[in-house]
Amino acid sequence: MPRQRRPDPPPLQTSDVRIALAGTAAWAVALVVLLLLDLPGRDRWWLWVCVSGIVIGLFASWYTPRLQSGRARQEAERAARRNVS
Repeated sequence: MPRQRRPDPPPLQTSDVRIALAGTAAWAVALVVLLLLDLPGRDRWWLWVCVSGIVIGLFASWYTPRLQSGRARQEAERAARRNVS
């Protein structure tokens, strides 16, 4: 006889913006370290990797709250439609 499946746990509430900002800070620290090391010409591309990480992290910290509020709005609309039916 198969066991009855337990319901899925609710999703964890995390601070995604804080995580994005921590990653951005890590890329900024890496950029400063690389600037202090005075890399040879063939390894200067690492600087652009750090700059890209910073830009993506800043975008993520701007975009994440908008994504989460949009998802919450959609869920509220779905719940309202379910209650009307």
